[in-house]
Amino acid sequence: MKKLAEIPVKELIDSASKKMEKMEEFKPPSWSGLVKTGVNKERPPQQENWWWIRSASILRKIYLEQTLGVSKLRKSYGGRKNRGHKPEHKFKASGSIIRKMLQQLETAGFVRTEKGKGRKITAKGSAFLKECINAK
Repeated sequence: MKKLAEIPVKELIDSASKKMEKMEEFKPPSWSGLVKTGVNKERPPQQENWWWIRSASILRKIYLEQTLGVSKLRKSYGGRKNRGHKPEHKFKASGSIIRKMLQQLETAGFVRTEKGKGRKITAKGSAFLKECINAK
């Protein structure tokens, strides 16, 4: 059996996001088609299934890092902003989007809150990712 780190990232995230689309807990909010994912972005995401792709990516990051909070995830998903003639600076991603996704992952039972440390993956979340690995 392959380990999670050995699987190509895109394959794992695609597999997990397709399974999440079918789950009732992972419904994107009505505003998700209108918002940018951070101040560094110029437009909202163009993919129809970006909500599930980002949720699967967050679940994978939590699995690899053991515990992660909103602040570290914001930093991880942030990027450089084009400011015209001024030098580019790194900006954080939207905390609201990441927070809502983490709440959905908690509702599904894939992660749980560690007091003072952020979110930690549960046995159900690990089993879900392993199921996605075996599906490939």
